[in-house]
Amino acid sequence: MKSYHASLGAGIAGISVRERQRPAPGPGEVLIRIHACALNARELMILRGYYTLPVKPDVVLLADGAGEIIDVGTGVVRHKVGDRVAGSVFPRWIDGRFSLDVAAQIGGSLDGMLAEFVVANEDAVVRIPDHLSFEQAATLPCAGVTAWNALTGLRPPSPGDTVLTLGSGSVSLFALAFAKMHGARVIATTSSDAKAERLRRLGADAVLNYRADPQWHAAVRELTGGRGVDHVIEVGGGGTLEKSLKSVAIEGQIAIVGWLANQTTTIDVRAIAGSVATMRRVAVGSRAQFEAMNRAISAHLTAPVIDRVFDFADTLSAFRYFEAGNTFGKVVVRLA
Repeated sequence: MKSYHASLGAGIAGISVRERQRPAPGPGEVLIRIHACALNARELMILRGYYTLPVKPDVVLLADGAGEIIDVGTGVVRHKVGDRVAGSVFPRWIDGRFSLDVAAQIGGSLDGMLAEFVVANEDAVVRIPDHLSFEQAATLPCAGVTAWNALTGLRPPSPGDTVLTLGSGSVSLFALAFAKMHGARVIATTSSDAKAERLRRLGADAVLNYRADPQWHAAVRELTGGRGVDHVIEVGGGGTLEKSLKSVAIEGQIAIVGWLANQTTTIDVRAIAGSVATMRRVAVGSRAQFEAMNRAISAHLTAPVIDRVFDFADTLSAFRYFEAGNTFGKVVVRLA
């Protein structure tokens, strides 16, 4: 079998493909034939050398992957051969609150999914929605679960609430879909009129071009009659946090998703004092949240947005394409 490896700070040029013995499942484990993987910003952070959590040397890359179970070890009860599954990013985080005890993550401190075959503990994988292809399902573990946790992990939106999403990255696109599931109104920001039109087609009720209007937080207030939004999915890495604080309603929520380890920002403390909002840092989500998200996706027949699919042999091209930016939706690697 083949797998793609890199070490912290290696850059795309430091990614190598290896030939290895196909693994066999031990007690309580399943063997998955991986059919598709997806890229996330965390992979670029690893390759650039400033990922927040530990990264093992020569790690098998990627947290996102989906495939079919082709063998099971002794004692496996949750899954069977033929099940279509995806891995949970934090395989030890089954439910409840996040802590360092469950912080081991695939594609980081544990080997990831960018391999033809992967062995995982049966507790670390979930069944994927029947209506999704492997390429679509591979987009769910990181960006999908992060958006679900960001939106529902503290107090889910109610019909009539307003959700603010920033940009057109994958977490924001998932959050848009999940907000509409909950009957919420969505205000989205983006950088171009073309992307604005695509966001409207995906269900955004209003779209603001942050390049044309750098004071977009004032427009958010105007669109909400001065009240502000109930939920903000903050993916701006600190550069937009002050404007998010100025956009949120009293007793609203700001879920902080994007924050680069080498980034600093200065925020006017009056923006914090005046918001009376709850800010919460989101670390992907638990297996229980993954399963809850999949039930909702199945009930609504939601389809993730995919920007482009690359073949396994063209994985380095996929990384270079993703690094160049300007994608709309997920970049996926197809194995078989």
